[in-house]
Amino acid sequence: MQKKDKEKFIRNYLNDLNSLSLDLEINTLIQISNCIIDCSNSNGTIYIVGNGGSASIASHVAIDFLKALGIRAMTFNESSLITCYANDFGYENWIKESIKSYSQKKDCVIFISSSGESSNILNGARFALENELNVITFSGFKKNNSLSSIGHFNIWVNSSNYNYVEILHNKFLLILVDLIKFNFNK
Repeated sequence: MQKKDKEKFIRNYLNDLNSLSLDLEINTLIQISNCIIDCSNSNGTIYIVGNGGSASIASHVAIDFLKALGIRAMTFNESSLITCYANDFGYENWIKESIKSYSQKKDCVIFISSSGESSNILNGARFALENELNVITFSGFKKNNSLSSIGHFNIWVNSSNYNYVEILHNKFLLILVDLIKFNFNK
């Protein structure tokens, strides 16, 4: 691949990401920030969950909530926790069981799934909703994916490209961190 072709690829990639970013419903992001602030003000915890790359995003954002904002946040990314609950309850239920063990009604759970169809994410989200937790979802691929119909607040990325979806989920979650920080500093 020639340098010119590589430059064109990068420009097209960035243009695609910028175009997809414009689809964001800004009001939904503001509502999510208010939900997280309310949860924190009630001494609740923000749980952030995902699989694979989405689990990495969850870890990054949980640390930013804690360090930059002083908001109690955690993930369930410990291998011993995952394998314990997956072994006892099945992989499709390990997130549900983790939420059951840790959460209280004043808490908030952010579910991240590129496809919006991961069974462990869906079972966790349904459990959280049934138990009156605040449910926030980040998904992509099909607009009417299963996860996007569960949450109180939903962010959907209009792409079937995993990297685009994950980059934008990370971007929007970090915007939330800065938006909440901005709110606290006013």
